[in-house]
Amino acid sequence: MPKTDSINIRIEPELKKSVEETLDYLGMNIADAVTIFFKQIVLTESIPFIIKKPKYNKETIEAIRESKEMAKNPNKYKSFDNIKELMEDLNSDED
Repeated sequence: MPKTDSINIRIEPELKKSVEETLDYLGMNIADAVTIFFKQIVLTESIPFIIKKPKYNKETIEAIRESKEMAKNPNKYKSFDNIKELMEDLNSDED
């Protein structure tokens, strides 16, 4: 059957970019993935995966918060271009 219907959705640009990169790696595009998803809905008569709220421990929640803070303020934190720079910084007596 020829593809003649369209679906228009709005999603976050960063999410779309990440999805496209992953699907490209898998040799697919968004239309292919959505078609597979819809076919699985029909076959299983359900959402074809478990949907649940992730449960993170306190350490993971703090790491997520910290990484978001670092992403918002990258100039506030040290960064390294390679492992050698990191090791030199770790082994320095400056602090």
